[in-house]
Amino acid sequence: MDYEDIIFEKKDGIARITINRPQRYNACTQHTVHELIDAFNRCMDKEIGVVVFTGAGEKAFCTGGDQTTREKGGYKGTYLLPLEVGWQQVTHQIRTLPKPVIARVNGYAIGGGHVWHVVCDLSIAAEHAQLGQAGPRVGSFDPGYGTGDLIRAVGVKRAKEIWYLCRRYTAQQALEMGLVNSVVPIEKLDEEVNIWCQEILEKSPTALKMLKFAFLAETDGTTGITKLGVGGLSLYYNTNEAVEGKDAFLEKRKADFMQFRKRSG
Repeated sequence: MDYEDIIFEKKDGIARITINRPQRYNACTQHTVHELIDAFNRCMDKEIGVVVFTGAGEKAFCTGGDQTTREKGGYKGTYLLPLEVGWQQVTHQIRTLPKPVIARVNGYAIGGGHVWHVVCDLSIAAEHAQLGQAGPRVGSFDPGYGTGDLIRAVGVKRAKEIWYLCRRYTAQQALEMGLVNSVVPIEKLDEEVNIWCQEILEKSPTALKMLKFAFLAETDGTTGITKLGVGGLSLYYNTNEAVEGKDAFLEKRKADFMQFRKRSG
């Protein structure tokens, strides 16, 4: 897919997805979200070990849905997937991608953009960044992850404050409440993000995948347990024990699992 609203880059094990609508403070249309879904799908590439999600320019990470495209009934667009549904799809992709996703918060992270940074595994913010919600102020709200994950990050009282009052918080305030992991001057932002990426790339990709699924298992009930189980199943498929079961079926013989039982324990 050729992108118009985003930039996708892959180099040295790092994928970078950039919302490229700085003239609209990187607010997203239905088309933008459609492109983001495709880009996050591309991050399943095994050569990619970590994903950096950000916005173009120095003013905004993302400020949610582009209100100029919103009308009664939802956001305008020609895609079958409405923007609000597509937004949740991107949110789900960020949370379930089997590798860490870092939010590079280069400015305003407001509304839906704030939700996206919250659900990223890690958030690194520029000193001038401002973060907060906008839903009740513009006649909208988040139906799930943007509230649940926020509670786990900052606690229920603070999460309700963020949503009910729609205040803006400085990057330093966000750091103090546990909403971001690190705050640096804008000129040091890429350097800091790259340091975190390199540290992640030094770690076991399988361990990182299983850890991410383990976090989902704790927070997402049966869905999270399923992700953790599927991750374990992919490891099991690489064992001689699993191959013996498959070979026995194809060869129409009884599988010899006893040899593996003796080795387990």
